Amino acid sequence: MKVTIYTDGAARGNPDGPGGYGTIISYVDSSGTEHIREYSKGYKKTTNNRMELMAAIAGLEALNRPCEVTLYSDSQYLVKAFNEHWLEGWIKKGWKRGKNEPVKNVDLWERILKAMEPHKVTFIWVKGHAGHPQNERCDILATSAADGNNLEEDVF
Repeated sequence: MKVTIYTDGAARGNPDGPGGYGTIISYVDSSGTEHIREYSKGYKKTTNNRMELMAAIAGLEALNRPCEVTLYSDSQYLVKAFNEHWLEGWIKKGWKRGKNEPVKNVDLWERILKAMEPHKVTFIWVKGHAGHPQNERCDILATSAADGNNLEEDVF
């Protein structure tokens, strides 16, 4: 099954303000009917990068069978980590990056890798705030979640 996932993350007062993510999953069933689901959640204190990763995780974890996934994100941090093989290097170095500094958000990188396991995932970068309809909708979901009242704790 082919699935398209659109994602965005937002943080107010990055790096220590409230934040949220927005995710849209779209697929067409065998009868040709498109199905769309939206996900969002807000956190009391987080970072933009964590919310970008959580948006992707939410989409991948929502899938209940192996899929061919095209994931669109305006986060170069997320997309380049896969497309430019940053993650492979970080893992080989024991979650260290250049100058032997620790990689941030290891908990979420490990979670996204686990969520990807049953799927074939292609990451595509889209320019944020450039009129891409699904990216704009994800931005609304993410910022609305960040501005909401029912914020959760982001433990990191």
